[in-house]
Amino acid sequence: MNRRRFLAVGAGAVAAAAGTAVYAWQIEPYWLDVVRRPMPLENLPASLEGKTLLQVSDVHVGPRVSSDYLIRAFEAGRALAPDFVAYTGDFVSYRSPHEIVELARVLRAAPRGRLGTVASLGNHDYGRNWKSIAVADDVSRVATDAGMVVLRNDVRTLAGLQFAGLADFWSPEFGPHHGLPPTGELIAPVPSRFARADTDASDALRLLARDAPTVVLSHNPDVQDLPLWDGVRGWVLAGHTHGGQVKPPFLPPPVLPVRNKRYTAGAFDVGPGRTMYINRGLGFLVQIRFDVRPELTLFTLTRAPATT
Repeated sequence: MNRRRFLAVGAGAVAAAAGTAVYAWQIEPYWLDVVRRPMPLENLPASLEGKTLLQVSDVHVGPRVSSDYLIRAFEAGRALAPDFVAYTGDFVSYRSPHEIVELARVLRAAPRGRLGTVASLGNHDYGRNWKSIAVADDVSRVATDAGMVVLRNDVRTLAGLQFAGLADFWSPEFGPHHGLPPTGELIAPVPSRFARADTDASDALRLLARDAPTVVLSHNPDVQDLPLWDGVRGWVLAGHTHGGQVKPPFLPPPVLPVRNKRYTAGAFDVGPGRTMYINRGLGFLVQIRFDVRPELTLFTLTRAPATT
């Protein structure tokens, strides 16, 4: 290869690398993907066949994610006219009360379900080091004002569909099986009017009616590997991973904030009659995505035969 050819190839490689970097920084983080898939549920009433459920996750209102982008994403969600909407945590990247004020503004555009809107919280919704019940209450208040039923270790049936919402795995409300990082110090939760009194995540799952079509909201997919799920059937909706945000071709994401590195994004068979879906989220902590577009998930409810 002569010098001119060498320089031309080198310049092309540099341009390609620069183009990829710009794409991953400025384009893909805001290139919304609407994923459509069925949600088969045992014991689904005939009246709910064909109804839709929209999952929204990891909004991360804060200084790093454009609120205008989030409002546009919410507008796209509203255009889908969902019957149910489920929010699976990390509404904010909390730094100060400013994020709570901005969340209220952004959630004015949030999609709501014709038959019901539910929400659970993620680790960032508990403030710094995932410890603050006061921050979680502020997020819950704003979400409630926006028309959501916030479930913190609680169960609610809306229009014939049973929902459970678990406190975040890394929060003090989760219970003795909590996954608080080793550097954190677990503190006893203080009472909250938004959380079911004297109930942890394990207690909440025991509240479920086992013959009802069930959707569980659990922000962190690692919860799936805990000994809490005996007899729980239906779907578990999670987020937290952002799909890793960067996925090299033919390789798994190199960085995932979970213990079980199998839990990237998409659907997983996690137990008899139970499927978990991990949404890639709308927001980010670092503005970069590559082969992991931000996601809204629209499920269509179908009747599934009972299995053993």
